[in-house]
Amino acid sequence: MTILHQGMRVDAGEIVQFPCLADNYGYLLADSASFRTVAIDTPDPAKALEVLEERGWRLTYILNTHWHDDHVGGNVALKEATGARIIAPAAERRRIPGIDIGIRGGTVIFLGGLVIHAIDTAGHTLGCLSYHVPGMEAVFTGDALFTMGCGRLFEGTPQTAWGGLRRLAELSDETRVYSGHEYGFSNASFALSLGDETEREVTARAQAIVMHRVSSTVPSTIGLEKRTNPFLRLPLAEQCVERQVDRFRELRELKNDFRS
Repeated sequence: MTILHQGMRVDAGEIVQFPCLADNYGYLLADSASFRTVAIDTPDPAKALEVLEERGWRLTYILNTHWHDDHVGGNVALKEATGARIIAPAAERRRIPGIDIGIRGGTVIFLGGLVIHAIDTAGHTLGCLSYHVPGMEAVFTGDALFTMGCGRLFEGTPQTAWGGLRRLAELSDETRVYSGHEYGFSNASFALSLGDETEREVTARAQAIVMHRVSSTVPSTIGLEKRTNPFLRLPLAEQCVERQVDRFRELRELKNDFRS
């Protein structure tokens, strides 16, 4: 049976995660006091509206991580249905439908009692943003950081992409990582292909995913990704930033050619 959505609730608010399209995840985040809500990207506006109606929530903002159609394709439909304002990367304003407010990394958004920090994670695209919600120990990374992986660099450079990943790695280890796709199988297979059998936690996690003992790998946590995601763990093991960038570049090139 397909699960429509799953939720995570803390005192500050609630996150609802739902699978959609081929391998995307959609997210709704509600402040517990006001029930004001944000959608993180719009891969499936119909499912988002279903959850909003079920919960009795009022959509205030749509936060886009980047311009790709599987993340912004439902912007206009969801905006017209709810009256929500669309907040998105300023650097990608011309490519994002319905945008109202363009922002950059460092911008702070207030939603009732929740505070949302935009983090510059450019690399996958030139203006890609992630959204950190400290009050819920959560970060929404779009296509910047995945379970045991990271996004392909369509527009950015290894330097810019690694800078964004370092910013994410500086968040608390307990921060839950909500990524835009379910890529766990491919990323775990790649991690195993690197042959680092001395790292038992990496091998155990990757094998569990590949053997389908883990049906959904999202959310993860920053701490778990730093320990088991080769795109964080291996570059962070280097002492100087230049070597970190080189190691990241090597891994990204290997993953580009990898077939799981």
